[in-house]
Amino acid sequence: MRICRNSSRRPSYTPSSLLVVVLALVGGAGVLRAQAAAPQAAAQPPIQKLSLTAGRSMVLATEFDIVRIAVTNPAVADAVVVAPREVLIDGKANGTVSLIIWGADRRSQYDVVVEQGVSALQQQLQVLFPGEDIQVSANDEVIVLSGHVSNNNTMLRAAEIATAASSKAHVINMLQLPGGMGSEQVMLQVRFAEVNRRALTELGVSFFTSPTGINNTIGRVTTQQFEAPGFSDLTATKASGDFGSDVTSASGKFTFSDFLNLFLFSEKYDLGAAIRALRQKGLFQSLAEPNLIAYNGQEASFLAGGEFPVPVVQGTAGGISVVFKEFGVRLTFKPTIAGDVIRLKVRPEVSALDFNNGITLSGFRIPALTTRRAETDVELRDGQSFAIAGLLDNISQEDKASVPILSALPIIGNLFKSKAERAERTELMVLITPRLVRPLDPDEVPPLPTQPRSFLPAEDAIGQNLEGGGGAVDAPANASADSKKGAGKNAAKSDKDKKKAKGQKDVKAAEGQGPIASKESGQ
Repeated sequence: MRICRNSSRRPSYTPSSLLVVVLALVGGAGVLRAQAAAPQAAAQPPIQKLSLTAGRSMVLATEFDIVRIAVTNPAVADAVVVAPREVLIDGKANGTVSLIIWGADRRSQYDVVVEQGVSALQQQLQVLFPGEDIQVSANDEVIVLSGHVSNNNTMLRAAEIATAASSKAHVINMLQLPGGMGSEQVMLQVRFAEVNRRALTELGVSFFTSPTGINNTIGRVTTQQFEAPGFSDLTATKASGDFGSDVTSASGKFTFSDFLNLFLFSEKYDLGAAIRALRQKGLFQSLAEPNLIAYNGQEASFLAGGEFPVPVVQGTAGGISVVFKEFGVRLTFKPTIAGDVIRLKVRPEVSALDFNNGITLSGFRIPALTTRRAETDVELRDGQSFAIAGLLDNISQEDKASVPILSALPIIGNLFKSKAERAERTELMVLITPRLVRPLDPDEVPPLPTQPRSFLPAEDAIGQNLEGGGGAVDAPANASADSKKGAGKNAAKSDKDKKKAKGQKDVKAAEGQGPIASKESGQ
């Protein structure tokens, strides 16, 4: 009897086979997710850029019905849906904003770039200057002109037009000329030449008696044009109180404010005369030459003079404060380099104290100012000179005075007349000369205008005893050599002094002076 048994084998799985199955399942799931995300990625187009000028609008058309829109900053640009598939965008200010548009099943995003409204300016410049490469770029506060132009006049006129087109924005002119600009610094030499001539003639006479008078009669004859002697402390004693009685005694004093030129008095006849006979001539010459350096497009100022105090009354309490006013030679200018031409806005001024026209306030003598000033715009080349101001002033004045009736007498009538004549002539000229300059190298520095006498010897300087010597770091090569030579001499001298000191120490040791000598002897 045969017994048959049917046995079924179960499949056996190893760890490596299980890992392969898991990886296959994960990879398949990733492929399915990538295939599902592919339509969504395709549905998001890249961000588009829209350019717009401030103050203008544009209409944006879409391919789907608009459900909702959003703008990040409505102050820069704003958007309004005007149709199911149209959006109106208004540019308001310079900047960049994001515009997002949603549809039923899709979404679009745009970058709206709003530029400053200078497009009209660039179009105007292209019309006025055809063939010139002028580019205009701007932001909120600055307008920049760049490119290349053929001549200096075009460069300056373009900057003026840009300044007039936008009064609030600052214009930076970066237009280039053929050949470029070699120097960016300008030295302005200004010469003030002034000559003042004066002539004065005065003639007059005053007659007077003594304080006691002539036969008891006091008198004075003057035109009052010039100061005449006066009387004070007059006293007289009469024999009686009757009219016309004799004077027994009299006294008095003279008062003089000015003895004038000639003073005559006769004690015998009690009669005197003060004569004013004067002729004056004066000549004043002034020459000032201030020099000042400024960078291209920057204003510079210079003052050679001083300040004088001016008291100012404060409030009703009468408090006084002091304010200082400047005087002297002042120069203010602003250069603009345009190729080989220098345009200058210059304002020279010369002022001096004038005590003759001053005033007295609360006991203070405050002088006036005599000022010569000029302000103008000129255009010169390097080294050229120009007279920007000139003054020719002639003044003639004649004053006469006379005593009525007496001055009309023949011959002696001139004694009762006086006159003063004054003539003045002033000539002033201001010359300017701009120059393009560059900094000096250390070996090109000129010597200082010092007195032709030596200062302290170099070997006594402390810096020479330092290691490496002393002196300026940027000194010329010959100066460095001299410094090294001086340092060598000082080093030799220092070694000599050390040896001398050591010798003196040994001598003291030999003589047995002090504990150190005893210690050395014991050794």
